[in-house]
Amino acid sequence: MAPRILLDTTAVPADRGGLGRYVDGLLTALHAQGADLAVACQRADQERYERLVPGTRIVSGPPGLAHRATRLAWEQTGLPHVAASVAADVIHLPTYTMPVSASLPTVVTIHDVTLFAEPGRHDPVRTTYIKSATRTAARRATRLIAPSRATRDELVRLLGADPSHIDVAYHGVDHEVFHRPAEPEIKQVSDRLGLHGRPYIAYLGALEPRKNVPNLIRGWARACAGLPDPPALVLAGGGGWDDEVDAAIAAVPPQLRLLRPGYLSWSSLPGFFGGALLVALPSLGEGFGLPVLEAMSCGAPVLTTRRGPLPEVGGEAVAYTTPDPDGIASALAKLIADPVRRASLAEAAQARSHEFSWTESARAHIASYDKAVEEHRASQGSRTH
Repeated sequence: MAPRILLDTTAVPADRGGLGRYVDGLLTALHAQGADLAVACQRADQERYERLVPGTRIVSGPPGLAHRATRLAWEQTGLPHVAASVAADVIHLPTYTMPVSASLPTVVTIHDVTLFAEPGRHDPVRTTYIKSATRTAARRATRLIAPSRATRDELVRLLGADPSHIDVAYHGVDHEVFHRPAEPEIKQVSDRLGLHGRPYIAYLGALEPRKNVPNLIRGWARACAGLPDPPALVLAGGGGWDDEVDAAIAAVPPQLRLLRPGYLSWSSLPGFFGGALLVALPSLGEGFGLPVLEAMSCGAPVLTTRRGPLPEVGGEAVAYTTPDPDGIASALAKLIADPVRRASLAEAAQARSHEFSWTESARAHIASYDKAVEEHRASQGSRTH
């Protein structure tokens, strides 16, 4: 009999972001696969999940779970009670924390371990706790899920995780949401940005050091020097703490246009990606690189780096650059001047994006849940003899 899975979604922030897209895509696909599901969530998300996975047992936690300290405390004490109340066989934690006293098998998704490799590129306030919690999960979870082979290998290299207890489950992409946009979608986004048809280079993500935004800004400015109609640079997404971003922006020549529109709605992302001259995501480190895949699905030519799992996602369907400003400038200049190359990349990117689906991701997750239950039963059996 298939195990009953309790998926803890309480860590998903209000802005959804990458974690929200992972949880929503996975839940929808698990439900479509007929998985026996229960969901723990924040109160504000209960109606959302009831619509997303109808007929599933949805249990909302107490008030205050939007605050990290409250959520982490509840996860240790309240989540095991929820698991018992829904008769769960396995608990899936979709991000690095877990209840250490749970009597059930636990599966924890570790999205990336870049803070172990390059801690200086992460928020120092959060780094100490995240590293501690990740080490605990790597040591105590029944199984780990990594979104790429590169992340799995780093878990083994940096944390000494047992490779036989790690399952790779690539993220998927919702091809209905992230589609090649029609002209009205492109025009709507362009007009909202105040560009009104002017060409632009798109970036989507947080302004964190590992995202390499300052070098993107510097590379774009150098690539556009002397161009009669230089494309704008649009830095979309949430905030961050990269102190170099403002300095890089301050050095941008006045004839160039840089926009920071903040968060964009999901519905506008196809028009944003697909309407761009190209999408530039020259990251220094990722666990998977979901914006790269989503841009590919929208038929956008993408420029990224060969760091970590990004070649696993992009393959030969994207362009690559070194992460330094001169390398980015050279790669951008070549793509800006070559519409045939951009069109070729756009076609290849959209075709490759169909190799990734939440259905396949859900199947890999289900296999991990099954292994976790089997291993837990085996360990319990060995203790009784």
